[in-house]
Amino acid sequence: QVQLVESGGGSVQPGGSLRLSCTASGSISSITLMGWYRQAPGKQRELVANITTDHKRYYAEFVKDRFTIFLDSAKNTVYLHMFSLKPEDTAVYYCSARAGLFDYWGQGTQVTVSS
Repeated sequence: QVQLVESGGGSVQPGGSLRLSCTASGSISSITLMGWYRQAPGKQRELVANITTDHKRYYAEFVKDRFTIFLDSAKNTVYLHMFSLKPEDTAVYYCSARAGLFDYWGQGTQVTVSS
């Protein structure tokens, strides 16, 4: 079992920045991939970015050059640095971790981009 606890959401004006954090606990040695998804009202959950435990990164096209994912293995924490935020980035952001055949999810953190 893996437990994920997120923090760092909030409200920001367009063009602003936020940093999300997600700390894993439990069977962390079995984790091979961590990432962030988001779900806006009325829309399906979508992948934002992920990173393997050997630090290979993937970004969705809509966040390239604006978001950065970083894994601090010593702290079992994955970060999502979000810059140049747009109103369309408004969503609940979920941390995920893959361990073996299972995917685990955090509780979600709200990000609102509005003037």
